[in-house]
Amino acid sequence: MDRIKRLSYEVLDGHKSKFGEDFADNKKALDQISIVRSKGLKNEIAGYITKFIKKEIREEKAKQARIQASKSEQQIQEPSEVEITEETTTEEIPDAIIDASSETESSETKEEKTE
Repeated sequence: MDRIKRLSYEVLDGHKSKFGEDFADNKKALDQISIVRSKGLKNEIAGYITKFIKKEIREEKAKQARIQASKSEQQIQEPSEVEITEETTTEEIPDAIIDASSETESSETKEEKTE
């Protein structure tokens, strides 16, 4: 493993909550946590930590987006099951309408006969 990665992981193991997405803030946090005498080494470690944190945040957002997409997909599928149930009941309704209309016709014919 690369020296920069190894040192970054060692720092992140104990102090991950102190780091964020901003390079300058990460550099200041690194100064508070450890003593790195080389300016170049400190910048490389802070840069790698920044890159690592940004990657984790991006992956978490993608994961949340996938979860939301699957939830919305499930919600879309549920109404289709309800629509199938509604279609079944609407198929039964025309039979009832036909029965009611035949009763109306027979009562109209009775009225015509009485006149």
